[in-house]
Amino acid sequence: MASNLPAPEGIDIQEPPTAGAWGEWNPTEDSVRPVRGKHRVAKQRGGLARSSTVLGVGVIAAVGAGGIATAQDRPQVAISLPSLPSLPDLVTGDKSPQGEGGSGSQGSADERAGIVALQSVQGADAGEALRNRILQQAESQQDAADAKARADAEQAAQQAAAQEAKDKLETARKAAEEAKAQAEAKAAEEAAAKAAEAKAEQARLAKPAGTYSLPTSAYTLTSHYGDSGSMWSSGQHTGLDFAAPTGTPAKAVAAGKITSAGWSGAYGYRIVLELPDGTEIWYCHLSSMSVTSGAVGAGETIGRVGATGNVTGPHLHLEVRKGGSTMDPLAWLESKGLNV
Repeated sequence: MASNLPAPEGIDIQEPPTAGAWGEWNPTEDSVRPVRGKHRVAKQRGGLARSSTVLGVGVIAAVGAGGIATAQDRPQVAISLPSLPSLPDLVTGDKSPQGEGGSGSQGSADERAGIVALQSVQGADAGEALRNRILQQAESQQDAADAKARADAEQAAQQAAAQEAKDKLETARKAAEEAKAQAEAKAAEEAAAKAAEAKAEQARLAKPAGTYSLPTSAYTLTSHYGDSGSMWSSGQHTGLDFAAPTGTPAKAVAAGKITSAGWSGAYGYRIVLELPDGTEIWYCHLSSMSVTSGAVGAGETIGRVGATGNVTGPHLHLEVRKGGSTMDPLAWLESKGLNV
């Protein structure tokens, strides 16, 4: 059975010289008439455009498929494909021949249009890809800037916390130093107050009460008048003992005159002070004598405490005698207003 399909543009189909199942086919002017009109380039979903050349190849494939379907009844047909121009030739509009029997000018224009459309689609896709890449870079840069801002904020917070801790530590240290200084100042003030009080007490004790004064200072009373013991020749103590370190000043209890000063056996070095009313004050066991004669005033130093004579340690043995008889020195001193 003979086919009435016109031959595709640009394709030369040759029948075998012998008649087959189809019979003899003689091409005529109508059968070989070129296809009129322009091939349209349709935009596919994948973003690709087909040119007239692609459509031509599709027709060839269809014809080949039909031939395979009727291979039992039809003889083999020799198909020759025209040489296709290269892509630069299509883009630049090269009007080289499209093969035997082809329409070079019209085919080149259509192909260029397809190439331009394909390039437009590819350019749009490239622009979209570039836009997406720019957006990704901008997003990456923004993420990096946000991360850096967070890191800077964390570092600033850490530095602020460290500075705050340092300030608190410095404040605590200053507070501790201030408290220590206050405590030391208070202790020094209390010590000075106590020293002043002790000094005032000593001055008060040493100061004559009226016209009378204590015989010495910084002392301890050890033996009183009338105490009994084998240490005294009479069996009883005849004076009042003021135990004090050697060298402690011995003072006149009242104004008077020195009537005797020197060594006196068991009394050691002794000074006798006679008061205006005839009362005698004996200073015994002295280590030294500052005044040995003449008038003296109340509170004046006349000798130094010692341990000479019959003693067991340094002390001032004070006796009060009137009319040759001894009397209690403690009672006499207190009667003069002295706090012994």
